[in-house]
Amino acid sequence: MSQIRATLVLLAVFTLLTGIAYPLAITGIAEAVFPAKAKGSLVEVNGTVVGSRLIGQSFTSDRYFHGRPSATSGTDPNDPSKTVEQPYNAAASTGSNLAPTSKSLAEAVAARAQALGPGRQPADLVTASGSGLDPHISPAGAYAQVERVATARKLAPAAVRTLVDSRVEGREFGILGEPRVNVLELNLALDKLPPGGAGS
Repeated sequence: MSQIRATLVLLAVFTLLTGIAYPLAITGIAEAVFPAKAKGSLVEVNGTVVGSRLIGQSFTSDRYFHGRPSATSGTDPNDPSKTVEQPYNAAASTGSNLAPTSKSLAEAVAARAQALGPGRQPADLVTASGSGLDPHISPAGAYAQVERVATARKLAPAAVRTLVDSRVEGREFGILGEPRVNVLELNLALDKLPPGGAGS
């Protein structure tokens, strides 16, 4: 009986420590030191949350830069027994899981490349990511879209390219990762460009 009592006491103590006290302490420290990151790195425009720096969004208009293809899916609203494509569905982070020899993958890549136009296309514009939620594209992926965006907005391509230049993020601490461009932040900056104006 004493062993059962001791076991229950330890269970209660460690549940309080590791299940409540520790998470609350870490959350409190995070919110004090990195308040924006602790709350999801949310992006606001005029007081309204429009997304997160950490999760991509589906931009399809020619007026905007497009993110990396997303292979995430979700429940079909018309038939709960089926799934449908839901790009950037944060509740279902996943890649396509198709092998390099997959015919479906080859067809999908070919279709994306054809939609982007002639010539060699950056890999991140024609292949889905492992998470399906990438908020960034490569600088090459952004530059490849400059002409389309400039034409759709009736802007000088040089102005749009300058905007992309200003939004390229370097490697973390100068060594980790690759240079990248946050698509949401780039598109928000794009909306601020005056007609015929240059990026800043």
